[in-house]
Amino acid sequence: MNPLEMRIGLGQFNVLTEEKLSYIKQLGADDFLMNTPKIPGEKVWELQDLADLKRKSDNAELRLMALENVPISFYDKAMLGLPGRNEQIENMKCTISNIGKAGIPILGYHWMPSAVWRTPDRAVLRGGATATRFNFEFHKDIKNTHERVFSAEEMWDNYEYYMSRILPVAEESNVKLALHPDDPPIPMLGGVARIFSNFEGFKAAMEMFDSPYHGLDFCMGCWSEMGGHDYVINAIRYFGSRGKIIYVHFRDVQGNVPCFNECFINEGNVDPYEVMRTLKESGFTGFMITDHVPQFVDDTDWSHRGRAYAIGYMTAMLEMVNKLSFNPIDPIPNGETP
Repeated sequence: MNPLEMRIGLGQFNVLTEEKLSYIKQLGADDFLMNTPKIPGEKVWELQDLADLKRKSDNAELRLMALENVPISFYDKAMLGLPGRNEQIENMKCTISNIGKAGIPILGYHWMPSAVWRTPDRAVLRGGATATRFNFEFHKDIKNTHERVFSAEEMWDNYEYYMSRILPVAEESNVKLALHPDDPPIPMLGGVARIFSNFEGFKAAMEMFDSPYHGLDFCMGCWSEMGGHDYVINAIRYFGSRGKIIYVHFRDVQGNVPCFNECFINEGNVDPYEVMRTLKESGFTGFMITDHVPQFVDDTDWSHRGRAYAIGYMTAMLEMVNKLSFNPIDPIPNGETP
């Protein structure tokens, strides 16, 4: 098979139906991922269930490229350093091994035991379309989500303990681990430090666990939340030139932390065409999914209409970018930041 180039994919659903497979194919996106797929098992994903997903994908002439996130209950004790973490780690080793045996090449993961946070009441965009939003003022007085405060130092220690045991299994299983940013990228929420909320955190993680099987699920929206257009571009230049971007969440927001809302792909903080061009210059050859999208009038819960708009926009930009000639970006020296 010829090497794959930068391309468009779909994701953000947890059940693989014939309708979803047809929809992906109709949009011309041969790659897809499933987010926290509904697979039997309270502690481990079994090989047969994973192989069934891969078989359905193959039969539809599509590529199931990634499973993004296991249930938080699979490794919450590991993230927080609580009793029972060693059992969870052993179970995760088994799950990763099964993912590899099923022929699924990527597992996306995060380090957020209290998950993604959003503020109630969606933002209203043009024409009455709606999207999620976050305003820290609404959440600042919320009590600890996990009984006590967990410091950044603790979360780093727990991360090192976990990854030192998990990454070798991923390498043996031919499964790449792709790290997603904290969303929102606030230093602490609900008493739990969020250590992947800035460039320095990702740089430390990639240096601490430097492997061809470890990189980023580069969520453009989260990086935009951190610092806007230049922050996104500089991060792509740094991590992309090192081959550390495994796949991309191609979405954007208006505003930065502590207050932002998601939006149409061409109305956010960043220039999406420049982002795609910079990905190409950096040598990125992975896939880009729409991730979150605005919800259109008469849309479904999964936002079929919003996703179709974003995919069409991305496809046109990619066709334009592919017509350009590029000189590869030289990696920024390790001791420097972009």
